[in-house]
Amino acid sequence: MTSGEDFLARMSRASEIRARRLGARVGGSDLRRQAMNMSPPPPLRLSPEGFDLIAEIKLSSPSAGTLSRDTSAIEQRATVYAEAGACAVSVLTEPDRFGGSMDHLQRAARALEPAGVPAMAKDFLVAPEQVWAARVAGAGGILLIIRMLDQTRLSALLELALELGMFVLLEAFDRDDLERAAGLRVADDDNAGPVLLGLNCRNLRTLQVDPGRFGELAEHFPDLYPKVAESGIEGAEDVTAVASLGYSVALVGSALMKTPDPGTLVQDMIRAGRSASVG
Repeated sequence: MTSGEDFLARMSRASEIRARRLGARVGGSDLRRQAMNMSPPPPLRLSPEGFDLIAEIKLSSPSAGTLSRDTSAIEQRATVYAEAGACAVSVLTEPDRFGGSMDHLQRAARALEPAGVPAMAKDFLVAPEQVWAARVAGAGGILLIIRMLDQTRLSALLELALELGMFVLLEAFDRDDLERAAGLRVADDDNAGPVLLGLNCRNLRTLQVDPGRFGELAEHFPDLYPKVAESGIEGAEDVTAVASLGYSVALVGSALMKTPDPGTLVQDMIRAGRSASVG
């Protein structure tokens, strides 16, 4: 099977192409102006009870295949997640491998406004144009994959997102990524969103998850970031396990897309995490 590095390289190249097309179609200066003129997004509010959940909307993935063909239910699903207690809703915008779109993000963000819950653009972001476009579509947060970006570009995109009032989820896959996160400068501006650091326990070479990595790497997180557990979280038992290791947030996608009652699963996971939280 193709190596994980090759997978990310392919996604990066495709994202670079999309970013160039976006800039050519809309114009970077126009996007920047629109983004800067947007009203502030709903802030990410982390509970003092010690555990939170980011619930995800994704129609497909390379590992799980098709999860849903019902694009008409974006708003309903986002609302269900928020009403069940999710602190944010992650929305895939990558179109080729994950069935996402900026339209999905925009629709979810609008549906979440009454609840004051932010939508997070989840994609393989590589350029400022994509960050601006996410903010214009209503995103209150973005994902940045550490391994895909050199330190200069990673720092620049992080700073840009924080300037726009968004929160940022930095995604790590190994100890090297966690060490790079330690070297980032996180803004002290009160208007900037928080920065979270997530560990994705998926092996990009095999696409299999290894939950054991949550324990192996938990002690290597820099102290300044809330810890987020990503991938392989299927039920309350998994949440209990990661919360007991010091993770204060879980990002859950496939399990919520598969269940007929996502609201109840969100509630069950949050309850389990808060019961087991060591923080």
